[in-house]
Amino acid sequence: MTRLIALGLATLLFVTACSSGNVTTTSSSTEAAPASVATAPATTTPAAGLTITIGDFNCGDPLTVRPGATVTVVNSDGAEHTVTADSGSAFNAEVSGKGTTTFTAPTQPGNYAFHCTYHPMMHGRLTVQ
Repeated sequence: MTRLIALGLATLLFVTACSSGNVTTTSSSTEAAPASVATAPATTTPAAGLTITIGDFNCGDPLTVRPGATVTVVNSDGAEHTVTADSGSAFNAEVSGKGTTTFTAPTQPGNYAFHCTYHPMMHGRLTVQ
């Protein structure tokens, strides 16, 4: 009976992780509010506080940063995860369970799909512009 319950919970976790394409991003408290006018002067503050928050085996919403920005990865799961570019070696950040790490976004503008090497069902997208 215990095995059946464990199998059911594992299946539920897998289905939830696979079906969710949502990504959570947070910004530090020093980040300026999003500008509603396209002519607002650009600053480096928004890129400095961008965060990918991993939770419930989910990599969060797509994140847009400037070239070379520092990206923080916060892992709220107990399991270790990575944020690894799907192609090339643009970035590969490893973060321990309940841990935090940072990496530098690529300097080449573009869309970068990424995944967790430990949990292949976890995917996300980083846009550099």
